[in-house]
Amino acid sequence: MDNDTSGFLLLEFSTIWQLQIMYITLLLILYIMTVTGNLLILTVVASDHHLHTPMYFFLMNLAIQDIGSVSDIIPKAVFNSLRNIRNISYTGCVVQVFLTLFFLGSDVAVLTVMAYDRYIAICNPLQYEIIMNRKACAKMIVSVWTANLLNATLHTTEMFTTPFCSNIINQFYCEIPHLLKITCSDSYITKIGTVLFSVSLTCSCFVFIVATYVRILSAVLRIPSVQGRKKAFSTCLPHLTVFSIFFFTGSFAYLRSTSYRPSHLDFIITIMYSVIPPMMNPLIYSMRNKDIKVALSRLFGQKISHFKNV
Repeated sequence: MDNDTSGFLLLEFSTIWQLQIMYITLLLILYIMTVTGNLLILTVVASDHHLHTPMYFFLMNLAIQDIGSVSDIIPKAVFNSLRNIRNISYTGCVVQVFLTLFFLGSDVAVLTVMAYDRYIAICNPLQYEIIMNRKACAKMIVSVWTANLLNATLHTTEMFTTPFCSNIINQFYCEIPHLLKITCSDSYITKIGTVLFSVSLTCSCFVFIVATYVRILSAVLRIPSVQGRKKAFSTCLPHLTVFSIFFFTGSFAYLRSTSYRPSHLDFIITIMYSVIPPMMNPLIYSMRNKDIKVALSRLFGQKISHFKNV
């Protein structure tokens, strides 16, 4: 396959039009729920000055990344299905891989920074405002975006520097494990090494977060007030839940052996790690976080009052 002139053929959901419509509808529902939920988080945090704290600043960045990650893959898949085509250009595939690496890597990094933020807030509360000041938070986020921009650029460049032995990708977007399957054998080991490097970084973040929460848990259990312990747990549990869903579904998708033929299991697993976590994040944070609930009620209360006055 000539990488300079050829595109790729993506997975066709089904040859039966009714099933095709069912898949399109499912993806659109998931996409709309994800974008709406994360936009709501962005609106609430930006409009409520009570939420202008490091924790919610990081949550806003997580919401931006979640919107970007699903927007990278779902619109193209829906567009192809509606036009009953399978192709994606070579450049389009490069862009999808780059954005996937960038947003997924940024997600992991932001969740790690959020764990550090919770650690300082609970284990060193007297120094919290000094350590987690605006300048420090801004530097952390700039570092996250910059590091993952470079990481995505290097990994994408390496992925597409050699020819592919096939142009058929058995997935509805340019997913990295399936691209590795069609990489020519002389460079396959190198590509596997690239994935293992990324997985190692993710596992390092996972170990850091687990170690951080072990120390947080021990600190919380020493809080004499029951109400204080509940409040500490309420701020930590959503973050830990979000990271667990993302880490375990993503690790399973990247570490398992992908099939050379189209597989419904591959499709389900891809949805589980690439779409479900970004969709669940706003739900988990809004349901388990009292501050978000109060801010939501305050926001919608203002809107209702405005319409009544009009």
